[in-house]
Amino acid sequence: MSEEPATTKMGSMNLPNALSLSRVFLVPLMLVFLSLEVKYGDVLAGIVFIVAAFTDMADGYIARKHGMVTNLGKFIDPLADKILVMAALVALVELQRLPAWIVVVIVSREFIVTGLRMVAAAEGVVIAASKGGKAKTVSQIIAIFMMLFGIPGGMAMMWIAMILTIWSGMDYLIKGKEFLLK
Repeated sequence: MSEEPATTKMGSMNLPNALSLSRVFLVPLMLVFLSLEVKYGDVLAGIVFIVAAFTDMADGYIARKHGMVTNLGKFIDPLADKILVMAALVALVELQRLPAWIVVVIVSREFIVTGLRMVAAAEGVVIAASKGGKAKTVSQIIAIFMMLFGIPGGMAMMWIAMILTIWSGMDYLIKGKEFLLK
């Protein structure tokens, strides 16, 4: 368990938080492009997904570099990540490009880790994102990108993402067992 950067006293709506919120608002646009049977719909959805994924990298970098970490950011950033990834995964299931059980495994891990974080927070402890959790997110984004653009190996990358998802979830559970066993 590690500590999050100190929260700044500056206003909650800063550039990093605006980038996180933009990620949430880009999700419906991505879904529209995927659901409409228009020429280049997948490409347009993929571009929106990439832009949204880049906002994830940018918001964290800017917040840490410029001391702009806020409670709103701590809340909205991981939520925006989950909304983006889950929406893309569900859309891929609907398009019959991804088996639903893989999405169930990934979503289950998110619920488990979020629940663990809530229990820890009730004890006054913040469970920061681990390197495994970050690797999980990056692998999921790469897999979704490959599947949206029809790049060969997308399903193999999704398997890697699923394995990292399970591994990082187990890592969180092992490290957080003290909160679960109280």
